[in-house]
This record gives sequence, C-alpha cells and structure tokens, in this order.
Amino acid sequence: MQYRTDPKYGNKISVLGFGCMRFPKNFGVVDIKKSEALVMKAIEKGVNYFDTARIYYGNEEALGTIVSRNRVRDKILIASKLPGWQIKTADDIEKIFQLTLEKLNTDYIDYYLIHMLSELSTWERLKNFGIEKWIENKKKSGQIRRLGFSFHGDCGQYLKILDAFDWDATLIQYNYSNENFQAGITGLKAAYEKKIPVFIMEPLLGGTLVNDLPKAVRTLFEKTHPEWTPARWGLNWLWNQKEITMTLSGMNSDIQLEDNLRAAEDSRVGMLDEAGLELFAEVRRIFNESYKIKCTGCSYCMPCPGNVNIPGCFASYNASYALTLFKGLWKYSQTVSFTAKTMRNASRCINCGKCEQHCPQALPIRANLKLVKKRLEPFWFWLPLRIARKFIHL
Repeated sequence: MQYRTDPKYGNKISVLGFGCMRFPKNFGVVDIKKSEALVMKAIEKGVNYFDTARIYYGNEEALGTIVSRNRVRDKILIASKLPGWQIKTADDIEKIFQLTLEKLNTDYIDYYLIHMLSELSTWERLKNFGIEKWIENKKKSGQIRRLGFSFHGDCGQYLKILDAFDWDATLIQYNYSNENFQAGITGLKAAYEKKIPVFIMEPLLGGTLVNDLPKAVRTLFEKTHPEWTPARWGLNWLWNQKEITMTLSGMNSDIQLEDNLRAAEDSRVGMLDEAGLELFAEVRRIFNESYKIKCTGCSYCMPCPGNVNIPGCFASYNASYALTLFKGLWKYSQTVSFTAKTMRNASRCINCGKCEQHCPQALPIRANLKLVKKRLEPFWFWLPLRIARKFIHL
C-alpha cells in the first residue's frame, strides 16, 4: 500500500480509502459478514482510512461493530459526518455527535466532516448555533482529532467556504469525466495551496466510469493498457496528482477490493507519462463530443441573481447524455443542493440575462436552462426529492 502525508498534521494516510456507504446489503440492511470480510482484508493490506456518515443507514453501526470486535481501532482512521441540515438548535450538534460515537463504538473521531456543506450560508447558520466553540472544545478533549467538510456545490461557494474557517480536511467529488464539476480542479488546487488534505469521493461516479463508459473510451483504454481495468484507469488519473491525499472507493465485493488494492500498490504522483496525459486529453475530447451544452465550467456566469447553480445544471445535463439519464439526475439532485433550504435548480432562473453578459462562450444560457428543466425536472422527479427533503427535516 502506498501512503501520502496529511500536509497539515503529518498523518500517514493510505492512498486508497474505504467508502462505507456501499457496504454489501441484504434487503437494505448491511450484511455484516460480507462487510467484515472486506474491511478486515482491506486493513490487512494496508488501507487505514474508513469513511462513513450519520445518514448512511446502518453503516456507522456496522463499521463500529466490525472494528470493535476485531480490536483494530488503533490501526485505522475513521471519518464520519455531521448532517448540518438537521441542526435546528445548538443542542442538536452534540446529540448527533454523541449518537455517532455510540454507533461507531468509539470515543473519538479522527476526521469529522460537516456533511454536504455546499453553501457559505449553511456554515454561517451553524456558526449562529455556536459550532466554532463546540469544535474548539471537542478538539481540546480529543473527541474530534480533525475537522473538515464534504462538498456538493459550485466552485465559487467552495472557495468561500475554504476561507471561512481553519479546516483540517476537505472531501470533494472529482474524476476525469469532468474536472470542472463542483469544486473541480480549481478548488482542488486552492485547498492544496492552503495545505489542507484533499480527499476524493465518486472517483468512478458510483461505478458509471466502469460499467457505462462510452464505447470509444473503453476501446481506447483496452488498446493502450489491456491489463488495466476501467477502475484502475480512473484511480490512476487521480493518484497521478500531487494535490490529492486520498481517494475513497465504495468497494462492495472482493473483486473490486483486489483490483483497487493492486492499483494502489503501484500508484505514485507523476505515474502518467506524456502519452498517458495525452490519452486522457483524448478521453475528455470524446466525452465533450457527447455534451449537448458546451459549457467549460469557468463560472464567469456566477453568482446568479436567481440563485441557480448554472455550471452544475449544465454539467448534470451533459452527464445525462454522456453517461446515463439516471446518473445525470443523481448529479442534478446534488448540484441543486437538495439539502439546502433554498434549492438551486434551473427552474429558479428569473430570465434576467446577467449570466449571458459574462459568458466567454456566448452560450444562450437562459434557453439552455429551459432544456435542463425539461430533461432533469420531470414531474416524477420531485416526489422522491420531496421525500428526501422531508427525511432530512427540511
């Protein structure tokens, strides 16, 4: 296993982290036996970072059970998350945190992240509940070792959040299919410059970059390195970058775990030579050809007076064609910040035209947002979204 150093505190972190959200399940319930086999094998092979969250149903408890009965707590780093949207009073912060400790069967969290902190206004609201003092006390007591945030929003908001607090870590969605989506490469480099360790989620878009690759991309990969799986291509692209500390993978089978372990063992910064970088440039060209809206994600159109996440809307729309409609809808649900009080979907466009005055590509943004609305806001889409928002108490 290869390790990289937390640039802020010096922790040695395995380049491959275990994302627990996709633990094997039986009828929606975590399969402890299968999950335990995967977790223990990962630890044996050197994986030392395990990521879970309060809202991953049953996953904190499953991880806590596995770790405690195998007595491996001192061998690993555990990350969990505070669902900020569920905080209604100052007391809620402590209640949720204590529940996480109980479920994980531990008395401290190595990396505690504010979950889906995608707008600066959410952080400001949490500050009004005294979260900064709470964090200070928890770090002094040792119950929280490092404090960070996970992010699903536009790059402009990400940069503001980075500057709003002395963060110890950040978790972003990032992969080769669109390096400008959400925080993107700009956010990655900004965090790196601040010496904040950057952890990566969705490196393979939940398996989409393995199972639903465009045929031309799959052919290109097989022609160049037939021994590399699509997963290995995606992970190597990430591990090639010095700014990335650790990449999560939601492994739910022994085959996935073995493949990722082999890739991690050979990983290193700069592992892709000029030919490898040119190959990924060609891959991006193939993806771009399938994009319906030629948005570069520069964010010059932002902020939007109607609070629309314009680049995110277009990236989700393009993904719905380049990948699958389901993946586009999933990206869209994150992009429009369904965990926030005010969503940022295409329907919020007030038709002012301010965005079009600043677009370097001269895109008809208002007309394109109507296309997004038509494809990604079908009538049936709102029912599960409303249920999700009710579930998270919005």
